[in-house]
Amino acid sequence: MDADKLEKYSSAITLSDMEVFVFPELMYSLVLANIMSPIIWKWRDEDCFKRLEGKSPYKRLMRLKQYIMDEYEFNLDLNTWGLTRQDRELKRFAKFISPEDIARSNALFGYHGDEYYFDVDIRKHFGLDKYDGDVIPYWKTETAEAMTAFGRKAGYRAGAGECVSLSTLYAAAAFIVCGIPLEDIYIILTPLHSQNFLDIQNGVLTNNRRIVTKTMWFNGTALSEKAQRALRNEQVTVVAHSTGYVHCMYDAATMSKDAYRRFAGLLGDFLTTPLTSLTLANFLRCNPCYQKHFQFCIKRRGESMFIMAEILFHYEHGSNFRIADASFDKLIAEISNEDYSPHKASSRLCCEQLMAFIEYERIDFHKRADRDRLENYLKAFLPDAEAFADDLFDFLHAEARLPSSQKDYVPSQPIEISVGQSRQEIIDYLQSVRAENATADLAFYAYRDMDTCDWAPFVKAAMERNPVSIEETKDKSIRQICDWLNHMPDESIYEGNRLAQPDEVVNFGTGDGIEKAILLADIIGSRQPQQRMELVVDGRHIALKADAEYTFTSNKSLEKMLVVQPLQ
Repeated sequence: MDADKLEKYSSAITLSDMEVFVFPELMYSLVLANIMSPIIWKWRDEDCFKRLEGKSPYKRLMRLKQYIMDEYEFNLDLNTWGLTRQDRELKRFAKFISPEDIARSNALFGYHGDEYYFDVDIRKHFGLDKYDGDVIPYWKTETAEAMTAFGRKAGYRAGAGECVSLSTLYAAAAFIVCGIPLEDIYIILTPLHSQNFLDIQNGVLTNNRRIVTKTMWFNGTALSEKAQRALRNEQVTVVAHSTGYVHCMYDAATMSKDAYRRFAGLLGDFLTTPLTSLTLANFLRCNPCYQKHFQFCIKRRGESMFIMAEILFHYEHGSNFRIADASFDKLIAEISNEDYSPHKASSRLCCEQLMAFIEYERIDFHKRADRDRLENYLKAFLPDAEAFADDLFDFLHAEARLPSSQKDYVPSQPIEISVGQSRQEIIDYLQSVRAENATADLAFYAYRDMDTCDWAPFVKAAMERNPVSIEETKDKSIRQICDWLNHMPDESIYEGNRLAQPDEVVNFGTGDGIEKAILLADIIGSRQPQQRMELVVDGRHIALKADAEYTFTSNKSLEKMLVVQPLQ
């Protein structure tokens, strides 16, 4: 491999936040690696999914959400994958993207979030302020195997992963378990988040472990407000799809132009809703500062009764029932008589009266002139009618800052696999298109398929980007490290002839003999940069030849002999 290709292909092994940003095809490569993984295919045999056979993809997706919430924790521990330095990473990628562009788009390199996104410094928000100088943590995206292996790590009750890991897991599971076609799954990356948009029902967003339907997006709860932060306030950096990707900073796009236009339209529809009695109530729920200007008119025994908006929302807060939805009558039944008034408060606007005005005047919030008419009507009741109208419009309509559609769309081979295919059929297909589709080829590196991949990217990643191994063993002699490895279980977290990286072995406390030998090579290389090392993999017999010969036993069936080059 030439140096540029080696950089990209080794990045498919480590999959750091920075690497995915610079090489956007890596995002979908991990989705495909997870689709090839046996882990998610085993979920289909779980009773909870067996019982849903023949049910709609949407019903299965709802069950998948609970399954993922039960089996995986959200993890953003900055120490999980160790530390690196800004200057080192910027130098590494300088030929691909400028430091200035990186700083505008990555939280580790200067990005501080939209001014409305956080009210604290972004580095402090993520705990980065505890690092001196330009020291930064690696944020690595985990494979399904690594996510599941967190259950072995102290302090974790089950699997775990950060937002990018969870989005790729969700995408693969939506395809395998829920039967949602790949062409209906879009991955959305922003500087601080990663989520998926699924073209199912009226649209569904995956958000870390949870999912957000269109109804949830507009329900006015604090949880939904948090889920909206990225799309409302951040530039979308990458959109990835089975046809390719679109990147905010690259002129060329490999995603189908039609697919990108379709996605933009679907997302736009998802982020917009009409004003109804329900959405007005939802708006007031998440904007309590306006509640003091409103009241609700409620019919009781044929009589009109009035209740202050803030009082009604107080009842709702402690109830299972909601204002203006199908359960509203049950909420009304919980209200004490003393909280009603038979008289309308002249200083307050009835929500029903506002809705009647909007419907009669056919107010279109997308038209400035219509918003002006609404503001004039509201001035008798609200001191800042313009702010209310603008906030209401913003609630009803979000506009994602997507990468420009004015790209040079490069024809590329799409990934064409169907929900009816078996795991092996999919693997065979992806193998067959590797020569024409770089994403498919990179998927086998993310999958860690050492039978069919060049070992150079794997070894380069192992020797250069596994700081946890170095830190955890800094006080041990080589002999002590060998004793530690020999007492460690010999089980790899990857089945077959696939290999874990050194920091995965250290974090999860288990590893095959080949993985242990490469971990030892990483440590020796960091201590003795000039030391020539030779790794001999001969079936069960593994030998690392350096200043001495270190032997291990493998349960895999690989054969390889190579010189291991430490980081210079």
